[in-house]
Amino acid sequence: MIPLIYHASYSKLALPSTHRFPITKYQALYDYLLEQGIAEPSQFIAPESASTQNLKQLHQASYVDDFINGTIESKDLRRIGFPWSKALVERTLYSVAGTALTCEQAITHGCAIHLSGGYHHAHQQFGSGYCIFNDLALAANASLQLDHIETVLIFDCDVHQGDGTATVAQSLEQVITCSIHCQQNFPARKQVSDYDVELPQGTQDKHYLEAVSQTLAYLIRLHKPDLIIYDAGVDIHSDDNLGYLNISTDGIYARDLEVIHQAKTAQIPIACVIGGGYSKESTQLSVRHSQLFIAANNIWQSAS
Repeated sequence: MIPLIYHASYSKLALPSTHRFPITKYQALYDYLLEQGIAEPSQFIAPESASTQNLKQLHQASYVDDFINGTIESKDLRRIGFPWSKALVERTLYSVAGTALTCEQAITHGCAIHLSGGYHHAHQQFGSGYCIFNDLALAANASLQLDHIETVLIFDCDVHQGDGTATVAQSLEQVITCSIHCQQNFPARKQVSDYDVELPQGTQDKHYLEAVSQTLAYLIRLHKPDLIIYDAGVDIHSDDNLGYLNISTDGIYARDLEVIHQAKTAQIPIACVIGGGYSKESTQLSVRHSQLFIAANNIWQSAS
């Protein structure tokens, strides 16, 4: 069975009812996967908390300390989008560690999925867009310390550009960054990934799926990565509150199926994170995120 990484702290953050971030989606997705029989309780593994030493490998030490200790300036918190609290620190540290654990499990089992992660707007010395520390870059860096992992591909299909990942990973020559995103969306100032595929607003399933499939196939042929970290954001959906693409739920499933299929065919371990997804309709959001798990199940069950 595919290992699934989850911690109860992910949704334990008190936010105003008017806040745009759907903090309850992690618990809701966990419950939905079990209720629908998509996952079994035995598949879930809880991460330990990330250490400050680990965070400081890629993030500025003073930024890490200020966030952990609650001495971060109010303007920096506004840029992140969350009020500071001990609960925010707790869920952040568990979520960062969760993506690293997902990579470890993927390397062992071929595929693993994190019910959080994808905090790709976090830069070296500041957070942004609901992202505090860049779990993708940190997990890639940690994975490079493991046996037989020499090249890691971060394949980011969230609707927003992975600007933080682009900057944080610049110093990591063995990490290849690719972002497939809506051009006219946050962040206004894009950074330079190793590969950026910018799609116009309103892009529909056919063109989107062609871009994802062709780009991943090209990157696998060219770089022959030993691990793929896949950000499977569902904010590409036509009804997402913060996305401007026009992708259906079937399109999300087809994308996830194609990405995992290519990794499986090339015998490359794939560590998946659920990434962004913004909707007040909790069940619909769970349905969109669950496509990743259904696709992974279908690929791995057909191979057994």
